Amino acid sequence: MVFKYSVVGLAVGSALMAMPVLAEVPNDANIERINVTGRTFNNYKVGSASGAMRGDIDLMDTPQSVNVIPDFVTDEQLATNLAEVLVNDSSITAGTQRWNRQVFSLRGFELDSGSGYLANGHQLFAHYVLPIEILSQVEVLKGPSSMLYGQSGPGGLVNMVTKKPTYERLFELGFDTDEQGSTRFQLDAGGAINEAETLRYRAVGVKQDTEYWRSYSPLPGEQAEQQERDRWLGSVALDYDVTDNLLLSVRYDRTEDKTGIDVGGWLDKNGNLIGGRKQIWDMPWAFTDNSITNLGADIAWQISDNWNLKLGYNDQQFNRQRFDSAPRYNVNAMDKGYQINPFDRFDDWSHKSAYVDLSGEFELAGMEHQLLLGANKLDYGYAQLRTSGSSQTVMPGVAAPRPDISYTTDTSWSNSEYEFYGVYLQDLISLNDQWKLLAGVRFDEQKEESGNDNAISPKFGVIWQPQQDLSLYANYSKSFVPQGKVNDEADLNNNQELDPEYGTQYELGAKWELMDGGLLLTGAVFDIEIDNRIVRHQLDTPIDVPGKKSITQVTRQDGKQHHKGFELGAQGQISDSWFVTSSMMYLDAGYKTADVLNGKTPIDAPEWAANIWSRYQVTDELALNFGAVYVGERFANTQNTITKDGYVRFDMGAAYTFNISGNEFGIRANVRNLFDTEYLDGGDNQKVTIGQDRNFSVALEAKF
Repeated sequence: MVFKYSVVGLAVGSALMAMPVLAEVPNDANIERINVTGRTFNNYKVGSASGAMRGDIDLMDTPQSVNVIPDFVTDEQLATNLAEVLVNDSSITAGTQRWNRQVFSLRGFELDSGSGYLANGHQLFAHYVLPIEILSQVEVLKGPSSMLYGQSGPGGLVNMVTKKPTYERLFELGFDTDEQGSTRFQLDAGGAINEAETLRYRAVGVKQDTEYWRSYSPLPGEQAEQQERDRWLGSVALDYDVTDNLLLSVRYDRTEDKTGIDVGGWLDKNGNLIGGRKQIWDMPWAFTDNSITNLGADIAWQISDNWNLKLGYNDQQFNRQRFDSAPRYNVNAMDKGYQINPFDRFDDWSHKSAYVDLSGEFELAGMEHQLLLGANKLDYGYAQLRTSGSSQTVMPGVAAPRPDISYTTDTSWSNSEYEFYGVYLQDLISLNDQWKLLAGVRFDEQKEESGNDNAISPKFGVIWQPQQDLSLYANYSKSFVPQGKVNDEADLNNNQELDPEYGTQYELGAKWELMDGGLLLTGAVFDIEIDNRIVRHQLDTPIDVPGKKSITQVTRQDGKQHHKGFELGAQGQISDSWFVTSSMMYLDAGYKTADVLNGKTPIDAPEWAANIWSRYQVTDELALNFGAVYVGERFANTQNTITKDGYVRFDMGAAYTFNISGNEFGIRANVRNLFDTEYLDGGDNQKVTIGQDRNFSVALEAKF
């Protein structure tokens, strides 16, 4: 226990370590088209987040908790997926990673793969391991954001901002590998295509082969195999200045990603792993094969000095084959074996989003206004083919042969679709030099076969800036998530249309810039409550219905869920040579329902979490890194009878850069989990991700 709180203290200390006696550093983080090198350039701090207010508004003028994670930091960490990026924000905790996708919770609420993620402000279907090599920064927007984006959860959103075309010539090659034998090759190129620089491009290519550290049981007569992954990524973005005031942007990216399936570890009633840390319960022939394309275009028109019009469209197509062994949890698996239930299925998702935003600045009644008027729309479609094989019992240590099944034998598509649209109005009003007021409202409607849902989502915020480098704020915001209808013949309210689930947040926060703007300290206290949570009540006496199932339950929306807590953060430069990004969160989360969940805590909602990553610039050529991640004790099941111990993981790294014939080269070496700590990551007791042992990686980079 003593060690637990010392780790929390580490994060608190990192957030408060800025001292007035330290050297002052200019804040150059947001200057565009300037290449700055040298030890005083502040790569750790970002001054604005485009997703928080649907525009590049300074974080000091944003009455909301927002954390921006720049690609410079995640490149230092040799991050290969979104989980390794989001570990830099302690308000986000990881969930399961089965089926080659990643699940996260923000402030204790799970982010839905259909409404919890944005790409450049467009809703993205994030049912796969999202590519991070095309991103310039990741923005964590905390608290309800339905006023701007429609249906979304109460914890917040993750907005991924992609790399933009460059004016200057850019050509970078990268390679990294680790002790497991994984490899990743990267190309990042950009520049002006014509002499006038009115047509520019950015191209990214990635080839990744991953060797995971866990192993499958072998087929009879064969050797055990590690889980493997084969991924290709290609991305192209073009910017064209049609006129001095009109910009057309077009982008395309495609991901091909095939990997074996690892549902994760199983825990017994005491929270201990069943089998070894390297035991994969899935069969070695199980896999997922994803193919995802995004094609989009945006138009930005500078109507006048004060007014802008933006339009955008994105078409996302996602196809997946999932050939699954579907192992079934069995606490006695090591002695009595366990069942697999193989099937082959094909999924076809379609996400088409569009928006139009009119923004402007004007003065009215002696007050300055930053007005946003907009609308957005999403069309969602889904279809599935599926064929199942026979169940069988297998013993650990020997895999069952692959069944002869194929989804192509299914001739009937299973379909679902919906569309939603919303209109919104937001105004950031500068009452005077010290006070700002934010007011916004949105109307949404979702249309689907089960019925229509609509909602009104308000948001209010106030900012007090007693001095230029200090902002104190308060906000009130709401979220909503449509719930469809009851679909259970054993339910008294079968076929009844359900109301949306509403979330309400109150937040107080502070943002303080020190070191001449080079270091940003943040703090926030939040209180979020969900209403209309679905609760299924069991009837004391079943109701017999002639010719139908007996009615044994009734569905009502009388449940609540309440999360409250606080966060601290620090990001930027604290001396000429020392840079840091860190955060911590305290969370008190629980259900308020009339069923077995009453008073329980959600899975993967730790009371305490903290992280720190820092860089010390020894010379202009040599930099050292140190990092730590702490996640407190969490529950692994809804009944709160199984817990996962808290853990702390330490990471280290070093980088050296040098020049040859005017070209910059770099080499980096990192050690993750330096002290080889055994820990359990996200997921419940039947699909928990097991933390990897100590792992060494090295990367090479060349800039021409």
